[in-house]
Amino acid sequence: MEAWATYRTSSAADWTPGRLLRAKGDSRVSVVLPARNEEATVGAIVSTIRQHLMDRVPLVDELIVVDSRSTDQTARVARAAGAEVVSQDEMTRGLPRLTGKGDALWAGLAAAEGDVVAFVDADLRDFRPHFVAGLLGPLLTDPSVEFVKGFYHRPLVGAASVEADGGGRVTELMARPLLNLFWPELAGFVQPLAGEYAGRRAVLEQVPFVSGYGVETAMLIDLLDLVGLDALAQVDLGERKHRHQDTAALGRMSAQIMLTAWSRLQRRGWASPGTVPAALLTQFRRGGSDALPSLEREIVVSDVSVQERPPLAQLRHRVPRRRVAAA
Repeated sequence: MEAWATYRTSSAADWTPGRLLRAKGDSRVSVVLPARNEEATVGAIVSTIRQHLMDRVPLVDELIVVDSRSTDQTARVARAAGAEVVSQDEMTRGLPRLTGKGDALWAGLAAAEGDVVAFVDADLRDFRPHFVAGLLGPLLTDPSVEFVKGFYHRPLVGAASVEADGGGRVTELMARPLLNLFWPELAGFVQPLAGEYAGRRAVLEQVPFVSGYGVETAMLIDLLDLVGLDALAQVDLGERKHRHQDTAALGRMSAQIMLTAWSRLQRRGWASPGTVPAALLTQFRRGGSDALPSLEREIVVSDVSVQERPPLAQLRHRVPRRRVAAA
C-alpha cells in the first residue's frame, strides 16, 4: 500500500491546464455533475469550468449536469451558466426506475461522449478549476492509469469552531475500517468516498453503478477487480467545502455502504450466498408528534436498500442516442 501510494499519488498543482492540453491529443474530455436541488452552488461550478477549462483553455469538450429529479431551479441555473442539462429519468427511460446518486452518475456516463469522463459533486463551495484538471492529469499523461480518485481536507464547520479534517465522518467510522478489513489493497486511498473522480470511458462502462450512497465504495472494489490496483491513482485537490449532513443521514449512508460491501463479499464467496441482509434501518428522533412516552423519542424506520444499474456496456442499445434535455 505504501509503495502504491508513493507511486500513484500526485497533487493537482502538478497538472496545469496548458500542460494537459498539450498531452490531450485527440482525446475528448467530458465533465459530469449529478445534481439534485443544488441551485445554490451548481451555477458557480459550471461557470468556473466553462470559463477556465473550456473558453480560456479548451481542455474540457463537454460539460453535462444531470438533473436528478430536482424540485428547485437546478436545471435552469445550470443551463444559464453554460452546461448541457439532461434528465436522469429521460436518460434511463424504459429501464427500471432507480433512486440516488449512483443512478444519476450512470445517466451522466450514458449521456457523455468523452473518452475520459470526470465526475464532480454539485454541492461544492469555493470551487476551483484544479478540481477537474487534477483529476484529468494522470489519465491524460499516463496510458497505464485507468481511474483517478480525488482527496482533500474536509473542514467541518460548527457553531463555534472549525475542525480542519472533521468532515469525513463516514469515511473514518465506516468506509476505511471496512476496506482495510476486506480489501486492504485499497487502504492507501485517502478519500475512498470522494465524489470527485475520473476514468476512461471504456473502463467505466464495464462496471455497475450502485443506486445509493454505496456507489463510490462499489466502484473502487469493482475497478480493483477489473483493472488492478496499479491502474488506479489519486490526486490531492487541496480543500473541499460542501454541505454537511446530520448524524442520522450519515447513519443511513453508512448502512448503504455496508449493504454494498456485503454484495461484493458475496460475489467473492466471503459471505453466505443467497443471504439477504435486512434493509430497514431503525433510528430514533428526539421528540416529535409520534414520540413514544416510554422513550420520549420517535421511532423512524428507513429503507436503506441499494440496487444496481448494470454496466452501461450491457445496456447501451437501450439508452437514448440523443441526449434529452431537462425542462
